Amino acid sequence: MDNDRNKAWRQAKKECKKLKEDGHIEKQFTPEKNWKLMYIRSKKLKRAKQLGIDYPPITLRQKLDYEMPIEDSNVKKILFICSRNQWRSPTGEQVWKNHPELNVRSAGTSPKAKRTVNVKDIQWADVIFVMEEKHKNKLKAEFTRLLNYKDIQVLDIPDDYQYMDSELVEIMQQTVGSYLSISPLIGH
Repeated sequence: MDNDRNKAWRQAKKECKKLKEDGHIEKQFTPEKNWKLMYIRSKKLKRAKQLGIDYPPITLRQKLDYEMPIEDSNVKKILFICSRNQWRSPTGEQVWKNHPELNVRSAGTSPKAKRTVNVKDIQWADVIFVMEEKHKNKLKAEFTRLLNYKDIQVLDIPDDYQYMDSELVEIMQQTVGSYLSISPLIGH
């Protein structure tokens, strides 16, 4: 019963503490706390810098965003949005991707989309083409402040087409082309 904490043990502990405070006993080495568990972000960043560690770790998406080439300011950035980024918005991207005046992306509003729309996409885009009014409403609900000064156009294209359906391609060329006052490249 060496762990029995009785009166004698408490007195010895008290005397030991008193000696430590007077400087008669050197403080024992205590290992550093896990620096990632410290509460203040500034302390975490300072300690990570001391250890030579990148903190917080950079995600692949952030790394790709930093490494993206600087784009020509004369090029319009177009974002096509549908529900699952499966048929309509990828078709729009495919139709307009090789146009010299445009830089094009596509995304979906659903969490199950092949590529879900995010803050970076909204910030990146100059013009956002949504396939239906429900997509515009969903974007406004999720990215309210980011969309204050964004140009959002509803194309009113129902979910009745497959990827690169000839009717869908024609609709994309006419509606997007007329809005942007440009003609699609020949061969699309």
